Amino acid sequence: MLRLLDETMRVAYGDLCFMRRNAASVLVSSMVAPILYLVAFGYGMRSGSSEGGVDYIAFVVPGIIAISSMTAGFSSTSQKILIQRLFHSSFDELILCPVGISSIVFGKSVVGMVRGLLGSAIMLSLGLMLTDDIHLTPWLILCIMLSCFAFSMMGVMAGLLANNSQTLAMISNLVLLPMTFMCGTLFSTDSFPGPVSAAIGALPLTHSSEVLRSVALGWDFPWASLGVVAAYCAAFFLADYRLIKKGRY
Repeated sequence: MLRLLDETMRVAYGDLCFMRRNAASVLVSSMVAPILYLVAFGYGMRSGSSEGGVDYIAFVVPGIIAISSMTAGFSSTSQKILIQRLFHSSFDELILCPVGISSIVFGKSVVGMVRGLLGSAIMLSLGLMLTDDIHLTPWLILCIMLSCFAFSMMGVMAGLLANNSQTLAMISNLVLLPMTFMCGTLFSTDSFPGPVSAAIGALPLTHSSEVLRSVALGWDFPWASLGVVAAYCAAFFLADYRLIKKGRY
């Protein structure tokens, strides 16, 4: 276990150093999208309304946190791996190093988790200032970390599968963009038809937003949704592991 942690941090060290050198741009980019979602939906389209028995601001903040964990976790890991694979060839050098494949997968996901946690922390801080319905607990922080981890793992997989930046952009548009607006993050999905609702219920962001909203607002905890998010974590990790082990990247 200690060896795994040591190797994971060695793999992640270069990406974390890059983040530290570009801390200002990372911070600004992590703030823009969540604040725009909050202003556009919380104070624009749905100003003064309620959802699920609480003020809409309290309802939408956990959803925006889920969006932040997804977009930051996915984008930062997938883009970094794609660049390292295709342009710098540093990913091939990493594969030749005496570290385990699990350490490579975990290490490459660390930057996505950090970016996701940064954006989520900014949005959570704003939510705590704007409404009294949101409660900060250790359980909420753990759930945010799990969400960031799941989407970072998904970003690693996309970075390994994409052959060029256009393919990665297509994956982002086909996967992330629909989930952003359709997975119960900004409004309830109860009004969707049965087949559409079932399809949305199979997506990871649906369960991530459900878990975060329930913990933040003190609702009954959806253990099934937590299990689905954990299952996605395991599935993405196994897919990443197999892609690297078989050299299919």
